[in-house]
Amino acid sequence: MFGLVNSDGSVRDRLPITVEDMRDLYADMVEARTYDEKSMAMQRQGRLATYAPFRGQEAAQIGAAAALHEDDWVVGTYRDAALNWRAGYPWRLLVLGRTGDERGGELPEGVNVLPPSITVGGHMIHAGGLAWAEKLQGSERIALTSFGDGATSEGDFHEAMNFAAVFATPTVFLCQNNGYAISYPTAEQTKSKTIAAKAEGYGMPGVRVDGNDVVGVLVAVREAADRARKGEGPSLIEAVTYRMGPHTTADDPTRYRDEAESRDWEDRDPLLRVRRLLEKAGGWTDEWQAELEKAASRVIEEAVEWAEDVPEPTFEQMMGRVFAERSRSPTQQPDGAADE
Repeated sequence: MFGLVNSDGSVRDRLPITVEDMRDLYADMVEARTYDEKSMAMQRQGRLATYAPFRGQEAAQIGAAAALHEDDWVVGTYRDAALNWRAGYPWRLLVLGRTGDERGGELPEGVNVLPPSITVGGHMIHAGGLAWAEKLQGSERIALTSFGDGATSEGDFHEAMNFAAVFATPTVFLCQNNGYAISYPTAEQTKSKTIAAKAEGYGMPGVRVDGNDVVGVLVAVREAADRARKGEGPSLIEAVTYRMGPHTTADDPTRYRDEAESRDWEDRDPLLRVRRLLEKAGGWTDEWQAELEKAASRVIEEAVEWAEDVPEPTFEQMMGRVFAERSRSPTQQPDGAADE
């Protein structure tokens, strides 16, 4: 399994980024975790709909997004808030969407991120189509689609992978293998030794990376993206990580997961790993940590305040997003027709 930064903060090889770059990645992960913790609390207070936490998967998401160009396409899931945000999706709209307001999917001009997909696996096909369109237009843009290990059991996974391989679309398939598809361990979902190994059957490269190593993920995604831009087709990356919390706020992981297993993964926390590295390099202090947390909390609180202050949509606004022209009422007669 590819990786560059170990759990204890030591490095396996020379890192392709500077200490300042690492500090920036760490700051992003702190902000993402702050959003996750706030969202969990808000859901418990009845202020958000069912929420899918991503605590423990920050490195996989921030590292992947950091490897992309600003105008690349990102097509993620309901658990990919950190990935979406790092790619340009504003926190305020992510919060708004979780309240059940569809206007949370109205992204600013130039942000090539699709709204979070609730349907498991279906969004991978959208990413393949976007990448194919960019290829047909001669663009250098690629599409990255993120999904969980459970989505690899869906037929949409096969269709998207097969289509991308046959038409050599510039697509990066990123599987965040967090160990469980709700309550089913990865090993019970497939007979393949790894998810990355599935790539061989589609004629594309498959890479297995330590998903809790933000630098390792960044390098793996960057290499796959560069390959796609050169016209060499799609790649599959399996980022091995762990879902520290429940599948969603409607789930109780203690019913199917060993507490000792969770404790073991706590020491592999992606934020703790970077903090240890930065401490050794003289790039981390208690004061800086406090500043990061305070700034992140302020940003998230402002996003929440904005989302909760958005006026409710009018009937005309809702219908205007559904019909280009107002449709005829079922009781209304066509023009020129006589009433019965």
